Amino acid sequence: MALNKVSVDDINVKGKRVLCRCDFNVPLKEGKITDENRLVAALPTIKKLIADGGKVILCSHLGKPKGEPKPELSLAPVAARLTELLGQDVKFAADPEVVGANAKAAVEAMKDGEVILLENTRYRAEETKNGEAFSKDLASLCDIFVNDAFGTAHRAHCSNVGVSELVDTAAVGYLMQKEIDFLGNAVENPVRPFVAILGGAKVADKLNVISNLLEKCDTLIIGGGMAYTFLKAQGNEIGKSLVDDSKLDYCKEMLAKAEKLGKKLLLPVDSATITDFPNPIDAPVEVEVYDSDKMPADREGCDIGPKTAELFADAVKSAKTVVWNGPMGVFENPTLAKGTIAVAKALAETDATTIIGGGDSAAAVNQLGFGDKMSHISTGGGASLEFLEGKELPGVAAATDK
Repeated sequence: MALNKVSVDDINVKGKRVLCRCDFNVPLKEGKITDENRLVAALPTIKKLIADGGKVILCSHLGKPKGEPKPELSLAPVAARLTELLGQDVKFAADPEVVGANAKAAVEAMKDGEVILLENTRYRAEETKNGEAFSKDLASLCDIFVNDAFGTAHRAHCSNVGVSELVDTAAVGYLMQKEIDFLGNAVENPVRPFVAILGGAKVADKLNVISNLLEKCDTLIIGGGMAYTFLKAQGNEIGKSLVDDSKLDYCKEMLAKAEKLGKKLLLPVDSATITDFPNPIDAPVEVEVYDSDKMPADREGCDIGPKTAELFADAVKSAKTVVWNGPMGVFENPTLAKGTIAVAKALAETDATTIIGGGDSAAAVNQLGFGDKMSHISTGGGASLEFLEGKELPGVAAATDK
């Protein structure tokens, strides 16, 4: 699965109309953007298209308007903020049908190096169904399509897949390229030893990921709430810890698969336990640490213990490639974040290529201040999980091959 796609560095956009799909799905509070990471991340691709003299038409979804115009989900605030970030005017095409009179007139009047932003693509009901009419509308505006929205790459929508089938060239932007280089190729052709760390609450969310990574990695580490189903499958008492009894046989199969393939599968050897789940989640808790084979029936494991933190950190030290998805415990609670912090610290201190697969682990790494120490932090939670499962992502597959 060598992913070799035409990128923005391979195309000539001078004087051409370029439709660029970005991920501007930013959190808004009373019309103000509360976190602009995604806008900042999109700038290199946008600036490249401007510098090369393209007529740059940006599009994105925002939230879930479910196919109708919702003023509170308009991209107008994004156009205003992008104008400031780029230091040049980003014209906003306020069409409830996205590709309407405003958009068409604005594109018609564009000069090389100018930028406009279309309205929320999900104002159109066809968007999430990849309906042909909307794909044709989008394609009618442009000569070239650039996809830089990895967060929606696992969905086949008009603005990432439909439109790319109707243009001659569909390239990937710098963000997409980086995701493909790190996530796609690290898993397919890793520099070894390759260590994968999975956490999070539910085994069910990671079934295919566990199975796929066991075939690819040298060591698979399992922490977080999902570890307790594995520990129970081995015959341990897990008290009131999170468990999915319907997945016990699956866990046994995976333990057997690891043994058969000669892979190391590491589970927690001790746990930080509490009597009741904290409410609110960051409320003070009294922790007692127990070994995995000695947990009392009335306690709940909510983080890996100190011995496990050391075991997991040691496994990372000799690695050359590390992929991490999912926290080691209830990291939103300072007392139950120690395991997640220990793993983040181990990754920050290694020379290995370190890849954080979006979602909660990305949030954890950034909140704990280790973000700049990682080789790559994925921008897409669901998309990065599907990449780790070895699935083909529609938004990546749709781009033109080199």
